[in-house]
Amino acid sequence: MRAAPKLSFADVGADGQARLLDMAYNRLVYGIGLLPISGVAFGYWQYSLGLNPEGYWLWTLSYLLAGVAVRQQNATYRQDRARLPSEQALDKWLPIVYRTATLHGFGLAATGVITAGRVPFEFTLLQAVILTTIVAANASQMSPVLAAFRRFALAAWVPCMMIAPWAFPDHWLLVLPLSGVMLWTLDRQALVSHGFFLHQIKLEEDSVRLAEDSRRAKEEAEAALRAKNQFLTTASHDLRQPVHAMGFLIESISRRNREPALQPALQDLKQSVQSITQMFNSLLDLSRIELGAQPVNMQTVALDPLMNDVVTLFREEARSRQIDLRVRLSGSQALVTADAMLLRQSMINLMQNALRYTQRGGVLMAARRRGRDWQFEVWDTGVGIAEEDQQRIYSPFFRPEHAWRIDNAGHGLGLAVVARCADLMGASQGLMSREGHGSRFWLRLSAAQATERRSTARNQTVLPVGHGETLNGRCLIIDDEPQVRDAWQALLSSWDVEVACAASANEALALLDAGFMPHAIFCDQRLRSGESGFELLQALLECCPEAAGAMISGEFDSPALAQAEQEGYLVLHKPLDPEELHALLCRLLPSDLPTSK
Repeated sequence: MRAAPKLSFADVGADGQARLLDMAYNRLVYGIGLLPISGVAFGYWQYSLGLNPEGYWLWTLSYLLAGVAVRQQNATYRQDRARLPSEQALDKWLPIVYRTATLHGFGLAATGVITAGRVPFEFTLLQAVILTTIVAANASQMSPVLAAFRRFALAAWVPCMMIAPWAFPDHWLLVLPLSGVMLWTLDRQALVSHGFFLHQIKLEEDSVRLAEDSRRAKEEAEAALRAKNQFLTTASHDLRQPVHAMGFLIESISRRNREPALQPALQDLKQSVQSITQMFNSLLDLSRIELGAQPVNMQTVALDPLMNDVVTLFREEARSRQIDLRVRLSGSQALVTADAMLLRQSMINLMQNALRYTQRGGVLMAARRRGRDWQFEVWDTGVGIAEEDQQRIYSPFFRPEHAWRIDNAGHGLGLAVVARCADLMGASQGLMSREGHGSRFWLRLSAAQATERRSTARNQTVLPVGHGETLNGRCLIIDDEPQVRDAWQALLSSWDVEVACAASANEALALLDAGFMPHAIFCDQRLRSGESGFELLQALLECCPEAAGAMISGEFDSPALAQAEQEGYLVLHKPLDPEELHALLCRLLPSDLPTSK
């Protein structure tokens, strides 16, 4: 094992050096203030021996004055430490502490000088023991600033060694080498203590630095998350436009083309668009949840309908790749407490992950009872995950090396989203995998009571297309996207609705002036001309008092939409489901008009 690198005083930061200086200086102030007590004791001893104690009385008086001066100096030191940056405080006070330590050492040595050869052996020996004790104590307590201790120790020890022949005339040949060994030993002790203090300060600095780095990284991550969520929320209008148009166009094709052979494919395509819409809504919902804009909607959810929906979404992909896709339902028994949209998104992500990395064999989706909970599982016979990668597989943007070789289209976000959804729902999640043999991913959710209201991923029940009344009437559509206007035109025409589309207020008013009187008006909120869709809708309804109107928008948090809802206007969000639109038009359009065909 390699030894830890030795630290020096310069290796710690200015704040750490200043803290070390505080400890060493506190010891100096305490030691200088305490020494007059020993001076009084030794002076009295000299007096009791009938010897002249004037030298000790003078020494004691000098230390009393030094103690007062040092305490006043200490008050200035505290003020400077409070008001000056650590670097400036060090520049000013390190030299002062060095001088004070040196003078303190010479002051201790002075006791031996003033008594050498003038007092009994016992007196001199006790003085030497006390001097050694004081230096030994400071080897630990003044060692935070090692240079200060060394100045103090040398100033106290060397003069005493020099006067050893006079202080110990019969033993100085023995005392001198012992004193040298003792000085070396005390210096080693001080060096060890100094290293301990440096390591402690360094550890604290590293901890503070790590905490600061962690705080900064957390703030940056939270800022990035807020920016991402804010961008996604702000850009949702533009992102929803093509999905909105796609749904309308597919429904239009389905209405116009009755070829039996095409119906299954069209139905799967419609289901896929609906799934994309729901996934997109879930992603935006997740972003709003992370922003704290809405709570998680925990409710009773039936697993079997969701699982059937997800299997329908991926059946064609599995068939085209000759992957055996199977589902094991619970027989309508699996009811869990969850957020339906987050749960559905998690299921889709797990299925997509399984199919992406399964090149042969099959994928199984199952719902199993686990004690008092229900566990949703996805099994696959894919490439599996190495044991060392399993702890990181839920991290954003992480993909194992073999995953890149199989499919470079992923971004390592699918499983990260599953983990986030599970956390939001209070569910547990995990995996079991063997590299080269496949994987099993699972979500464990709390079981719900069978008496509670069930929910699927869609909260509203709408009348399916083709099962409602025959549509008649006229609709005015205002949207600045040509692709979306074409989709409205195609869909409404397939429903035998007379439709006129406009891109701006001027075009819409021109249509009214030309004699087109709509029964229903649908107006997009955000128009490229800078006009307010809500204000335009209000103006058009004033011109057409018999018409019904609704706002259509890809946004959720617009103040104009909130105002529209508060004033009782209908607000619909893109991508709009054709079934919901058909059901709405059945209520808005008159039923007593002759059909156009």
